[in-house]
Amino acid sequence: MKSTTAQAFLPRGRSLSALRAAAEKCQGCALYRSATQVVFGEGPAHARLMLIGETPGDEEDLAGRPFVGAAGRLLDQLLQEAGIDRAQTYVTNAVKHFKWTPRGKRRLHAKPNSREINACRPWLEAEMSCIDPQLIVCLGATAAQALLGRDFRITRRRGEFHPGREGGQILATYHPSAVLRAPDDRRRRTMRAQLLRDLRKAAAWLAK
Repeated sequence: MKSTTAQAFLPRGRSLSALRAAAEKCQGCALYRSATQVVFGEGPAHARLMLIGETPGDEEDLAGRPFVGAAGRLLDQLLQEAGIDRAQTYVTNAVKHFKWTPRGKRRLHAKPNSREINACRPWLEAEMSCIDPQLIVCLGATAAQALLGRDFRITRRRGEFHPGREGGQILATYHPSAVLRAPDDRRRRTMRAQLLRDLRKAAAWLAK
C-alpha cells in the first residue's frame, strides 16, 4: 500500500541537500505521476526570510526550480523594489509537484486540494525546521492556510504579523500570480502596490 503522505520518504539526515535528494523519490500523493519532476525549495540553509508559495507552475515544473515563471519574475521585481535580496532568501512551495489540467497543448495550473497539501506538509515542516527563519512570508491563501489554519483569509488579514516558530513571525500576502490574474489594470495595480507594501513591511521587520 502506497504512503498517503510524504512522511515515509523523509531522510534520517535533515540537511537541505538530504531533503532535496529524498524529495526526488517522493510518492506521498498522486501528483508525482503527472509532474516532470519535484520542485524543491532553494536558497541559503539558514536564511532569515522564507517565502512560501502554493505549488510549482508549468515553467517551474520543467526547470525544477521554484518561482522562475511569470509570477517568479514579478516576485523578483517586487523583492528588488522592497530591498530584499532573493539570493539571501529561501523560496519554496507548500506543494512540491505541479498539478495541472490539459487545455489543448497547454498545461494549466490547478489548485491543490487539502489532501495533497497535507500529504506534502512533512517536506514543508522539514524545510522550516532546517532553516529556522526569523520571518516567513506566505504568498497566497494555500500557504497561509497551511501555516495559519484553514479559516485564514488573505482578504481580511493580509499584511498582519502572526506568531511563528520559536519567536519568529509569519506574514501573509497575495501570491504574485494573483496580481497577474487580476481582472483589470486598476485592480492589478492596486494588488501589486499592496503586495509591495507587505514585502517592504517584511524588510523593515528584518532590519530591526
